[in-house]
Amino acid sequence: MSPPPELFAKVNNKSTSNRVPVRELPPSTGYSRLLTKKQLADMAFSVRDLSKYLGTVKIKMRVRKILIITKIWDKSTIIYTNHLVDWLLAIREAMPNFTIYVEDVLKENELFNEKQLLSADKSRHDRLKYWTSDLCEEHPQMFDLVITLGGDGTVLYTSRLFQRIVPPVLSFNLGSLGFLTKFDFANHQNIVRKMIDEGVIVSLRMRFECTVMKAIEDKDKSTTRNLGCEILDTVESEVTHEPGNTYSILNDVVVDRGPKGTMCRAELYVDDDHLTTVEADGVVIATPTGSTAYSLSAGGSLVHPDIQGMLVSPICAHSLSFRPLVVPDNAVLRVGVPYGARTTVWCSFDGKDRIELNEGDYVTISASRFPFPMIQNKRIGSDWFESLRETLNWNQRQQQKAYTNI
Repeated sequence: MSPPPELFAKVNNKSTSNRVPVRELPPSTGYSRLLTKKQLADMAFSVRDLSKYLGTVKIKMRVRKILIITKIWDKSTIIYTNHLVDWLLAIREAMPNFTIYVEDVLKENELFNEKQLLSADKSRHDRLKYWTSDLCEEHPQMFDLVITLGGDGTVLYTSRLFQRIVPPVLSFNLGSLGFLTKFDFANHQNIVRKMIDEGVIVSLRMRFECTVMKAIEDKDKSTTRNLGCEILDTVESEVTHEPGNTYSILNDVVVDRGPKGTMCRAELYVDDDHLTTVEADGVVIATPTGSTAYSLSAGGSLVHPDIQGMLVSPICAHSLSFRPLVVPDNAVLRVGVPYGARTTVWCSFDGKDRIELNEGDYVTISASRFPFPMIQNKRIGSDWFESLRETLNWNQRQQQKAYTNI
C-alpha cells in the first residue's frame, strides 16, 4: 500500500570530529508555541491518527536519493560505510536511478576510499554525492530515505540535522546500547532488499519544539518584575521577552543547576497554570522516546512511544513529594528562572547546545508539527518491548524456586 507523496511533508559536537554544528530553526519559521490550544490539540490528534495508520500498514517507497549518516570519528564505522555504499552502488538492477549521499568530510578520508568506490563503474561518478548540514536544512524533502550507521547518538544527530521535515530513517546498530537502532548491520543487504521489495513499517516518534525566551532589560528600574505575570501575559506594558534559538528535539530538554554547587530554582508552568516551583538539581522534560534516557535515570516512568505525552521528571528534588508526572501532548510547558533567584540555570537540548538562563529567561516546550519517522522491524511497536528486555534487561532476575516436596 503506497501513501500519498505528501504524507511525510504534512506531518512532518563532538570535539574530535570535523562536523559543522547544526543550526537552530530560523526566526522566520512558524512555531508550535504560537498555535492556539485548539490548533495544538488538532495537530496532536492528526499526528496520533497518522501514527496509528502507519503502524498497521507496509508502505512501498520509491527510493531515489539515499542519505547516509555515520559516526565520522569512528574508524570501523567508516569502513562499514564504505561497504554499504559500495554495495548500494552495485545493485543497479534493484534501484537503477538512485543517488547516494554521504557526509562531505568523508570525501578525502582514506578509510572511506572514494577512489576505490568510483573505480568500479563510470556511472558511479554521478551517483555518489556528498551532503552538508546546509543542504539537509534547506532541502530536506529531496531525500527519500536516511540510513544511519552508529548508535542512539547518531539517531539523535539525525533529528538535529532535520529540524523540520524528516525523511524515513533506517537505523543500523553499530553503537553501544542501540535502543533506537533496530537493525543488525550484519544483515544489511537482506534488510534493504526486503524494504525495497515489500515496503516498510513506520513509527512516528513525537518531538518537542523548544524556544528560548530571553528577558528584555526593563528601563524602569523602580518596578518589580514578576516572571509568572510576564509568561501569562498579564502585564500591561511593553514586550518583556524576545525569542532566541528554537530547537526540535527527539529525547529531552534538561534544565539543571549547571556547574553551581547549590540547587537551582525554576518556575514550571503548564498552559496558563503555575504547576510548581522546582527546587532541585534540575528537571527533565522528555518525550516518550526519551523516557528510556535521562528521564529514566531521574526516576521517570517508561512510556511506550505510541503514547503521546510530555514527561516531567525532577532531578534530586529537595521535596520528597515532587514525583514524576505525564501531561498531555497538546500542553505548552514553560520553565523559567524567577526574578530574584540566587543562581542562574543551564539548559540543554538532546544533550547538546547547552545554554545559560539568567533571571527572567524561560524555555517554551510544545509538541512539534514534525515528528520523527523511524522504520520499524515489527508492527505496532512490539519491538519496543523487545528492546526493553534486550538492552535494558528490564525486570530480569533469577526466578523464584518452587517448593520441594519432602
